[in-house]
Formats: sequence, structure tokens, C-alpha cells
Amino acid sequence: MGTKTEDEAGAKTGTEAQRDEEAVKLSKGEETAAIGEVEEAEAAETADDQADSEVLGEDEDDEALVAAERGSGVGMGAAAVVSAGLGVVSLTGSWVGTIAQARDGLFGQLETAQSAGVAEQIKQVYSDSWNANALVAGIFALTALIVGVVVLARPAFGNPDRIPAQAPWVKSVAWAGVSLGVIGLLLAVLKYSNILLDMPSPS
Repeated sequence: MGTKTEDEAGAKTGTEAQRDEEAVKLSKGEETAAIGEVEEAEAAETADDQADSEVLGEDEDDEALVAAERGSGVGMGAAAVVSAGLGVVSLTGSWVGTIAQARDGLFGQLETAQSAGVAEQIKQVYSDSWNANALVAGIFALTALIVGVVVLARPAFGNPDRIPAQAPWVKSVAWAGVSLGVIGLLLAVLKYSNILLDMPSPS
């Protein structure tokens, strides 16, 4: 009887030990699974953070592009106004042209001899200074024409999805600058070639 009881006790002890081992294994497996879930969650959070960083970076790039586009629009508007202003100056005259004309006339007086003929005096004193004024007006007109054309052609260069459409007033002012530049350049050529308002002939 004593031996049987000891055997039963040993069997129970072995069963309990086996159960303890299985419980330990299960707990270890649960811990491993829990650790794996934590690692997966951390990896997912890291991926989300990277995605958020990329989105924020794209948003910052878009904001920078929008700011650049606004700056470009303001610059094009200012250039259009400058083009129109230069066109007006080429038609009405400028202090630069006046000074150039007076300077050339003074040089003509100094270089013309007292005994020079009337035709030579007219050419040296008046005609050359007139041509100097026409040359300055032509430079202003050509500059107005170039600036206006650049403003009108700007939307054709670059990404059309990124470049905003020009405001109607910018196009209107740029076209005004181009028109005034063409007219001023034509008048300057006619004046310089003595076709328009030619100098009087001594005869």
C-alpha cells in the first residue's frame, strides 16, 4: 500500500510538472506573440510617421511653389507696367534724349568752322543732334517692346499646372507696352533717317 501510494504521488507530481511546463510554454508563447504585436504596432507607427513627414514635406513644397508663383505674377505685372511706361517715354521724349540732343548740338557748334557753309552748319548743329534724340527714343521703344513680349510669352515657358494664368490687366498693359514700343520704334527710325520732319535745305 505504501508503495502504491508513493507511485501515485510520483505520477501526480510528474503530471503537475508537465502541466507547469506546458503553462510556462504557453506563457512564453503568449509573451512572444505580444512582443511581436508590439513590434508590428511600432513598425506601423514608424511607417505612419514617415508618411506624415512625406505629406508635410509635399505640403511645404507646394506652399513654396505657390509663393514663388505669386511672386512671379507680381513681377510680371510690374514688368508690364514698365513696358507701357517706356513706350510712353519713347513717344513723348525723355530728359536723356534732351540732354543727348543738346550735347550733340554743342559739339556741332564747336566743331563747325566759321567759314563752313550753311548746309554743313545745319548738319553739324541741328541734324546730328536731332538724330541723337531719335536714337535715344528708339532705345526706349525697343526696350518697351522686348519687355512687353517677355511678359506675354512667359506663360508659354514652364509647367502649365504650376504657372498661374495671367491676370487680364497684366496682358492688357503688356499689349499696350508692345504697341507703344512698335509705334515709338517706327517713329524713331523715320526721324533718324530724316524721312519724318527732315532738316530744311539751304537751297
